Amino acid sequence: MRTKIIAALMLLFFLQTVMAGTSGISDAAAGQMTKYRVYQNDKALQEFTTEAQAIAYAKKFGYSHVETIAGRTWIWDNFPRYKVYQNGLSNAKWEFRTYEQALSVAKKHINVHIRDLENIGWQFQSYAKFRLYQGDLTLPNWSFLTLDAAKQEAKKWANAHIIDLSSNKWVWGNLTSEQTKAQRAAKPVYQITVDGLPVQEKDKLHSFLFDAIQASAAFKGSEVKNTATGKVVHSNVPAYSVVQNEKVAGSFVNLDAALQLAKKTPYSEVMHSGTVLWSGIPYLTVYQGDKKLKTFHTRASAVAYAKYYANSSVRQEGGRVIWSNSKSLVYLAWNGSATSETVLSHVANTQGLSIDSPTWFELAAADGTINDTSDKMIVTKFKEQGIQVMPLVHNQFDRKMTSEFLKNNAAQKLFINTLAARLAELGVPGVNLDFEEVAGSDRGAYTAFVTALAKAVHAKGMKLSIDLPRGSVNWNHLTAYDHAALASIVDTVIIMAYDEHWSGSDIPGPVAGLKWTEEGVKQFLNYGIPRSKLMLGIPFYVREWKLDSTGKLVGNRAIFMKEIPKLIADTKAKGVHDSASGQMKYTYVKDGFTYQFWAETENTIKARIQIAKAYDLAGVAAWRLGYESSDLWTMMLRMK
Repeated sequence: MRTKIIAALMLLFFLQTVMAGTSGISDAAAGQMTKYRVYQNDKALQEFTTEAQAIAYAKKFGYSHVETIAGRTWIWDNFPRYKVYQNGLSNAKWEFRTYEQALSVAKKHINVHIRDLENIGWQFQSYAKFRLYQGDLTLPNWSFLTLDAAKQEAKKWANAHIIDLSSNKWVWGNLTSEQTKAQRAAKPVYQITVDGLPVQEKDKLHSFLFDAIQASAAFKGSEVKNTATGKVVHSNVPAYSVVQNEKVAGSFVNLDAALQLAKKTPYSEVMHSGTVLWSGIPYLTVYQGDKKLKTFHTRASAVAYAKYYANSSVRQEGGRVIWSNSKSLVYLAWNGSATSETVLSHVANTQGLSIDSPTWFELAAADGTINDTSDKMIVTKFKEQGIQVMPLVHNQFDRKMTSEFLKNNAAQKLFINTLAARLAELGVPGVNLDFEEVAGSDRGAYTAFVTALAKAVHAKGMKLSIDLPRGSVNWNHLTAYDHAALASIVDTVIIMAYDEHWSGSDIPGPVAGLKWTEEGVKQFLNYGIPRSKLMLGIPFYVREWKLDSTGKLVGNRAIFMKEIPKLIADTKAKGVHDSASGQMKYTYVKDGFTYQFWAETENTIKARIQIAKAYDLAGVAAWRLGYESSDLWTMMLRMK
């Protein structure tokens, strides 16, 4: 696979497996595997081997939580339980874990309430009952909880009065009889209106505000307007509405009356100026896509319910998503090895890995016999970590042997039956087929073989994925790989989008330029392969090219991605951006030779994942584990 990259290593891996066996393998490597994942809201951040490590990291972020990777059991979170609102509005600083914390803030303000996010209504409230006026003017801070508090402030002002907000009536004033008499004798300016229209003749305007307020009570939904200033100075228009299922159940001038109805009306809310003041709707809602399914008081019950639905999410009031199982990329990675210790150590460095593919099976001979180095312990161990195992089966990349095999129906039957039976014994979800170097003349025979293998695998409830070279639309029809036909047979097609320039190339170049990669995706989609079946293969390696003093290519070698930073540092290689590939091209000189390589970095891997996302592919597949640094997976997890 990876065709010429490590063909020489395959025999070595096999010999290591035979010599080491699977007995006596310690759990050291497995012990380093991540078991816990940290999320902020519903976005994965990082994975850890221990619960304590995960929680310590999660504490650095707001709205974070920790889950087990296997089964997604919720372990810990720092979500707020109580929230303080003022006039229906809140902010991130007014969210608290404990009621005591919330209360200490709420008591410093007026027109506030505390909501227990696991219940409806208010846990505490301090909404004003009285408002102070001087003449027909008031100030923002002239709201009071008690009449005595309002009176205390009123003593500082002349011509003051107090409105009881519960009854919307003038209940106290400090005007002397002389002041009252004088105001009644003044020019009339106060007009009573309904829907903006006067309800009295012009000559019946009021001079004294008290008289206007008293008279307006007889007109439902009326306002008192100062015609001299154009301002509304008193209102009987209902400011509070009770809404249930987007329909108004009642409208009220004061808050208390609205609350009385709302508390008797299931799933209702009290609205004021377009803002929710009081809510009888649970704080959490489960959605499937954008469709509401059900509301819940507690996170545990909401998540438990949401897990039964695909593409579901748990959202707070206001739209914050705190959990989801919406579609994410599948991450598959090949080991290039059958050795269990190696496989364990490879996977221990990953985060967000969905499927691991160890090299467990190979066509041993044209008669259909199989070399089997599988290890059920790996399947069991990874299942505990929430990772599926889909072993790779290959043909040793032996063209002649494969041709003989494809001519022999009995050999194919033996191979297929043996493989399917062993896969079922292992309890794996499927197998990854990687037959390369198949002769173009065997195109029909290979398609027939894949058809038979798929039928046998599907009969046992498993799936079949196939690795196909990116190639070129100009000549893929001449190869053994009938892309359209194979895609209709298998469950997943993996584009081996690397080896744009390979060990046998006569000119240097990138292993997989980004533009070349994207063009390959387009070609595979144009074959009619469904996006949901297609995965993008990405390289964790580069190729370094060696040129002599005349510029002639004299050799090349594969370099692991994790080795690149040290190579650049040791050789002081100079990098320039290569627009054709979208990568950094590095050059250095040593011993009279010029060396070139196109770097694979976190940014280029990110760009490849973005290509998979942009074209809505099923996921990405990496060749291969062990070539990359472990910190690369933190980024990959966050992009998943």
